[in-house]
Amino acid sequence: MADEREKAAALIERAVDSTAAEVDPRLLKAIKFVVRNSDSELRCASQTLMSLMKRNHSQVRYLALLIVDELFMRSKLFRSLLVENLDLFLSLSIGFRRNHPLPPPASIASLLRSKAIEFLEKWNDSFGIHYRQLRLGYDYLKNTLRFQFPNLQANAARIQQERREREMRTRDILLKKFESLKANFSSIKEEIHANIDEIDECLGILRMKDDDMQFDPVDNEEMEEFYNSELHQIRLDSLREAKKVQVDSENEVVIDALREFYKVLVTKHLAAVQEWISVLIRVEVADHSFRDSALKNLIDIRNLIQSIKRKCEESGCELRKIANAEDEEVIWEEGTVEQFDKGEAGPSFSKTPEAPSTSTANSTRDVKRAKKLSNVTEKRNAWSSESNKDPVRSELLAEAPVLNWGSFLDRWGPNENVMANQRGLDVEGHWGRVDQDAVIPAEKIAELSMRASVYEEKPLEIQPCRAPLKNGALCQRKDLRVCPFHGPIIPRDDEGNSIKESSSTEEAVDQIQPEESSRNADSNVVHQLLKQAVQNVRERDKEDAKQREVDKRALKRAKLAEVREHNEAMLRDAAIASTSRSYYVGEDREISNGSRISSRRKKQTLASMLKKKETSKDRLAQRLLNTNARDATIRQLTTAEEANYREAFPNQW
Repeated sequence: MADEREKAAALIERAVDSTAAEVDPRLLKAIKFVVRNSDSELRCASQTLMSLMKRNHSQVRYLALLIVDELFMRSKLFRSLLVENLDLFLSLSIGFRRNHPLPPPASIASLLRSKAIEFLEKWNDSFGIHYRQLRLGYDYLKNTLRFQFPNLQANAARIQQERREREMRTRDILLKKFESLKANFSSIKEEIHANIDEIDECLGILRMKDDDMQFDPVDNEEMEEFYNSELHQIRLDSLREAKKVQVDSENEVVIDALREFYKVLVTKHLAAVQEWISVLIRVEVADHSFRDSALKNLIDIRNLIQSIKRKCEESGCELRKIANAEDEEVIWEEGTVEQFDKGEAGPSFSKTPEAPSTSTANSTRDVKRAKKLSNVTEKRNAWSSESNKDPVRSELLAEAPVLNWGSFLDRWGPNENVMANQRGLDVEGHWGRVDQDAVIPAEKIAELSMRASVYEEKPLEIQPCRAPLKNGALCQRKDLRVCPFHGPIIPRDDEGNSIKESSSTEEAVDQIQPEESSRNADSNVVHQLLKQAVQNVRERDKEDAKQREVDKRALKRAKLAEVREHNEAMLRDAAIASTSRSYYVGEDREISNGSRISSRRKKQTLASMLKKKETSKDRLAQRLLNTNARDATIRQLTTAEEANYREAFPNQW
């Protein structure tokens, strides 16, 4: 039994010996499991918690208070034990007695007080009717000492009341919508069915033309050609595209009307039907007959609308960005866009036929485009025939560079003036009179048509490093000169071995006669000795320069250290002369700096939380104290010198 009591006390001690904001959930679960076994363990836990509440540390009291709340809400025996010493407990947790304030740290103490007030209010709401001490303590703190309680129960009741009012408003809105639907249900159905009938008629008119085109049935032998699934899918897609309605001058009006009906059906009727279904599902009425029948009808209407929508989409008459088309109210004409190849000097017009248009302007434009295209093809054929006849011209054309198309090619060759303002337009685009004599000089045209070229760097193929790796592969990094992992990039074979570029030189050296090699050996030795001597002298000079630089830095560092020591000694003497307390200023600073560094390295503990943290305000005060001490010392020394001077020369005063 004693071991179990010691176990409960040890668990509680371990739980409160922490700097965390909450109790460890595993330790709290273990404490509740241990004290659940017998009343003696619960009494031991109560005594341990009360002793911990007397500790001179707010963090320990705060964690003990959290454990007390957990046990208070679960055990009747623990409540009776705590109520016996409620006065002491409230004094230790709230600190309402002036002679017994809450211990440091101050931040945890304020949190402890607010949490204790919150727990007291919760305990009074739950068990105040059974325990008179709780009611008296709550009334004393609230009405006599005027402590501000969070009023959790009142806030919860207010939130509950707001939720009920919100639900009532929602219920009233749903009932109003239900009554409106009940009154106008027949007219809504008629309007939706009328729109659906209009869409069906438009689709029927469009299909009448398509029904005239009869397709021959496909034989079984032809079906074998589509045995491949991909070809079969392509055939199905093409048949599906063929079913779509093509816009022409005959059915353009019908398609426009169909799109308008489709827009109303999707944007208005479908959204309204979905909203009415949501209202009928959420509304609460006494008579369910109309609601069930209306809900069934609306679901059928929604399915019908979705089927009509699917038909319109399959026919190709769905909304294709009609909103953007409505915003664009400016009338404009389609122009021809000439496409030019990058590698050709002259323009090359695309031969893709455009969709047929109903306007006469488009038809005349197509005729002009066809004429231009035929002229260009004729010119090309003529140029090719002339080049075949003239071999010199063909050679020059083969050597001529290929230029990208630009505006300078529009006036390639001719050097003549250009007429300006022949349409009665000013420079700013306003109507004006026609000036027949206005011309642009040929020099200005040549200046405006000057060719501008952009420098294009030749593509450089960067070879990979190809150095062997540990896993047997080759390094594939592509750097220009040096690989950051394997050094300079050199040519290598497929296995990663370096290929010596001086193989030809070595072969030439091997072919030199022995006599010539012996003759040049002496000269090479002399050259190497001279080179080594020069290198030794240069290395010695570098070492001497480096040593001089090191000595210079050391001397400068020593001078700075002497100046610093002198300044510190002067400040220390000044502090001693001004006040006895300032003697320990430097030592306190060193100790505080050391403790700050050690606190960063060590883990935060309960003892470290009690230490006062040095703030910027404290540092400024310490600096001002040192300054005042120095000024006081200077004043004292000056006064002493003046007194000595007066004594030495009394006749001058």
